[in-house]
Amino acid sequence: MTIKGQRVAIVTGASKGIGRAIALQLAKDGIAVLVNYFSSPGAAAAVVAEIEAGGGKAVAVQADISSPSAAADLFNAAEGGFGSVDILVNNAGILKLAPLAETDDASFEQQIAINLTGTFRAMREAARRLRDGGRIINFSSSVVGAYGPTYGVYAASKAAVEAMTHVASKELGRRGITANAVAPGPVETELFMTGKSDELVERIVGTIPLGRLGRPDDIASVVSFLASPEAGWVNGQVLRANGGMI
Repeated sequence: MTIKGQRVAIVTGASKGIGRAIALQLAKDGIAVLVNYFSSPGAAAAVVAEIEAGGGKAVAVQADISSPSAAADLFNAAEGGFGSVDILVNNAGILKLAPLAETDDASFEQQIAINLTGTFRAMREAARRLRDGGRIINFSSSVVGAYGPTYGVYAASKAAVEAMTHVASKELGRRGITANAVAPGPVETELFMTGKSDELVERIVGTIPLGRLGRPDDIASVVSFLASPEAGWVNGQVLRANGGMI
C-alpha cells in the first residue's frame, strides 16, 4: 500500500548502534522506515516495536548487504510494504583493523564486499527506483583524511564510497535526488569499541577538541537533516561529524 504524504526510508544495518539511532530519528521525523539487519532479529524487532510504540511505521527485513540480491530485495520489501522509497541510508559496515602487511585476503574482501560493493549495489538500485526528490545518504568515515595506521583497507573502502557519492550527485541531481555522505569520527558503538583498551580510547578522546566520543544520536541528527526538505540544496557533500578532530 502507498502511505499518502509519508516518505519512506531504507536504513541498512539498523538493528543497533548508529543505524538504530538513525531509524528511530527518521521515524520521529514522520518517515516510514525499513529496518535492515543481518544477524540480530531480536534487536531489529525491538527497533520496530519502539517505532510503532511512538506511532510510527516500520518493518524489519533481513538481508546480507554483501549479497548480490540484497539491494533489490530491500527495495522490493519497502515498495511492497509502503508503496515507494524516498530515502536510502547506506549505514551497514564492517571494520577490521590490521597493518597492511598483516591483512589477509579474506579480511580485505569482506570489508570491500560490505562497505563498498554493498553500498554500490544499493546506490544503483536507488538510482533506478527512488522517487524524484529523494535522498541517498552514504556512510564514509573521518579516517578518510586521518589515514591512521591499521585503517588501510577500511579507509580505502570509505574513500571509494565518497567518490561514488560525488558522482551520483551529478548523475541524479536533475531528478531532484541528492547524494551526500556522512563521515563520523569516533562514536561510542560496539563497532568502534571492540578490541580497544581503555587507554587507547582515552588517547583517542584526547584528539577530539570537544573532549568526548560521539554518540549515535549525534550522527542520527546529521542524517535527519540531510534527509529533510531543508537539505534540498545540499548535494555532493561529505559532512565530517567528528567533534573537530580533523
